[in-house]
Amino acid sequence: MNGTSLRKSVSAGGILLLLVTLTACPPPPPRGVVYVREAPPREQVEVIGTSPGPDQVWIAGHHTWTGGVYVWSPGHWERRPRARARWVRGHWRHARGGWYWVDGHWTR
Repeated sequence: MNGTSLRKSVSAGGILLLLVTLTACPPPPPRGVVYVREAPPREQVEVIGTSPGPDQVWIAGHHTWTGGVYVWSPGHWERRPRARARWVRGHWRHARGGWYWVDGHWTR
C-alpha cells in the first residue's frame, strides 16, 4: 500500500469512528440541570378517567426531586395549545453526573 492510499484508509477509518461515536452518545444535558445520584422510583400506576373535553390531553404523572427526595407529581388533563398539538412526555435520563429530568413539551 502506498502512502496516499494509507492516508485515505486512515482518514476514512477516522471519519467512520467519529460518526459511530457521535451517534452512540446521548446529547449532553442542558445547562443548569440538577443531577440526582439515586435512580428515580418506578412510576406509579394512575387511573385515567374520561377526558373532560375533545381538546384535552392527559399529561402523565412523574417523580420530581424535591427537598432531597423523590415526590410523585400526579397526572392531569390539559387543553391543547393549538389544534393537532401532541404532548411529548418528560422523562428521567441518566448521564455521567447522575440522573436528571428532561421536561415534557408540546410539538407541532
